Amino acid sequence: MKKEKNQPIVVMSEAGKTYAWCSCGLTEKEPFCDGAHKKTDFKPIVLKCTQEKKLAWCGCKHSNNKPYCDGSHSGLL
Repeated sequence: MKKEKNQPIVVMSEAGKTYAWCSCGLTEKEPFCDGAHKKTDFKPIVLKCTQEKKLAWCGCKHSNNKPYCDGSHSGLL
C-alpha cells in the first residue's frame, strides 16, 4: 500500500461534478479514485458537489468524517 498523506488535500470543487474519493490509498491520482482498489475490499466514496467551493479531502484515510479531513492526521506517527 502507498504511504498516506498526513495532511488534507485541498481542491476547488466544481458545481455539478461527481467526485470519487479514494479510500484505499493505492491511487496515483490522490485524493481521487483511479480504480486501483479493484483487488481489495475498499470502495471509493462518491459524491456530487452542488456548488463550487474549496474542499479539504482526507489524505491520511483515518478521518471520522470521510471523505473530508477532520484533523485525524495530527494524531498519526
